[in-house]
Amino acid sequence: MFAFAMPGLGQMLAEELQAIEGVRAEGTGFDGRSDVVSFSAEPRALKQLNQLTLAEDIFAEAGRTLRSEGDRAHWITGRLLKPERIRRALDVRGQIARPVRDRASYRVIVRVLQEHSFQRTELRRQISAAVAKQQPRWHFDDPAELELWVIEYQPGKILAGFRASDARMRQHDGRAQERHDALRPTVAAAMVRLAGPPRSSLLDPCCGSGTILNEALSMGWKQVHGTDIDPRAIETARHNVPAAQLAVGDARQLSYHSASMDASVSNLPFGTAIRDARRYRRLAAQSADRASPRHHARRSHGTSRPAINRAVVPRQLHLRTRTQIRLLGIKISIWCYDRYEEAE
Repeated sequence: MFAFAMPGLGQMLAEELQAIEGVRAEGTGFDGRSDVVSFSAEPRALKQLNQLTLAEDIFAEAGRTLRSEGDRAHWITGRLLKPERIRRALDVRGQIARPVRDRASYRVIVRVLQEHSFQRTELRRQISAAVAKQQPRWHFDDPAELELWVIEYQPGKILAGFRASDARMRQHDGRAQERHDALRPTVAAAMVRLAGPPRSSLLDPCCGSGTILNEALSMGWKQVHGTDIDPRAIETARHNVPAAQLAVGDARQLSYHSASMDASVSNLPFGTAIRDARRYRRLAAQSADRASPRHHARRSHGTSRPAINRAVVPRQLHLRTRTQIRLLGIKISIWCYDRYEEAE
């Protein structure tokens, strides 16, 4: 099998897969748009794959091959699509999603890293023709019940697989109410994971529609607290995360007691919103002060710059990790800090 993750989160997804009993992560790659994790799963573990928090999509592998200079699209197709592998992949997909109908609709998606010896469109045409020959009762359509993806996830290494997930996986079953520019659920899940194992209380001082809070509850945090300066955002968050403790408030003047939270995780304002470094420093200091000392004060800060200006990072925070990802073509970073008490 293989799975897609947001660019930059492939290794974290591999670790999440490895933590499932009966699953073994085998390798990672990048197909030009998504991180790709190849893995194997025992039958008893297949249903648990729907609970993955970092995967955008999962696929039942239908074939793999190597490409070399001078390869032709029809040669690759012949090596890639063997009838017995197709049948096995469809069986696995049926155990994760639902069984395939005899007269199913299908379409083919192809991603390659270079087109020196053949065009991507030609490989897609050859793959489509091979599927039509092997499955004469199927018919082409877009959108379709079945999607066969063919990807070059490492230079010269090609995988084919049937998608076994839908939008509910990457959207984590969706939000009760949507809000413009809401954080992508898989990114929010990565941020919460970086905060460490679930403990008692987690704070998001700029909670927006509540995506981070919802992910924290799903991962086992007992209590989640959120504030936002926009009353409309809090109203949306109340619909999306009824169990959260929410309040309208300015993140620069938090009412929570110092060190009352085990972690602070937030997608802090960025871009034009941080031109005033003093205001941003105050915002960061307030949220960090609410996290217990020597525990992780975690936050996400999106930026096209290579680093956060040290002037906006409170003195009591010490950088632990920086995870670079790409979201909608934009490079952003997840910055993870530990908070330590200053020596008296």
